[in-house]
Amino acid sequence: MASKASVDSREPVNEQAIANIYAAMRSDINQLYSKITELEMEISEHSLVIGAIQPLDPSRRCYRMVGGVLVERTIKEVLPAVQRNKEGLEEVIARLNEALEKKKKEIEEFELKHKIKIRRADSEAKDDSNRKEGSAQGVLVGPANE
Repeated sequence: MASKASVDSREPVNEQAIANIYAAMRSDINQLYSKITELEMEISEHSLVIGAIQPLDPSRRCYRMVGGVLVERTIKEVLPAVQRNKEGLEEVIARLNEALEKKKKEIEEFELKHKIKIRRADSEAKDDSNRKEGSAQGVLVGPANE
């Protein structure tokens, strides 16, 4: 990450460098979103397990996967561990959400500083108007310097 900080701290020299930095920032945001989604799915699995074993007899045998090995325990031993894992996952998600908000602010500032505009929304609006008129749906965009 030290290399990213050094790249972000100095001024980009051209449009390509700005585009590369922007793409890296967008990639970071997408990675955070995917990690948050993955952890939220794990939390839902933990909730299902907790809901399934909580009403059962605490002395009943239960199997738990630990490091790829299936271990026999009792519900009394497994239930608190699963609940702790779920709480830990919730804390990690909270920290990832904070990091995501920070990255969003950084990318907004970068967009404002370098006057970056997303063309997707504009091209979708053009596509909608083209469809109404019955003309071609593709949009040809030339270089910005011309």
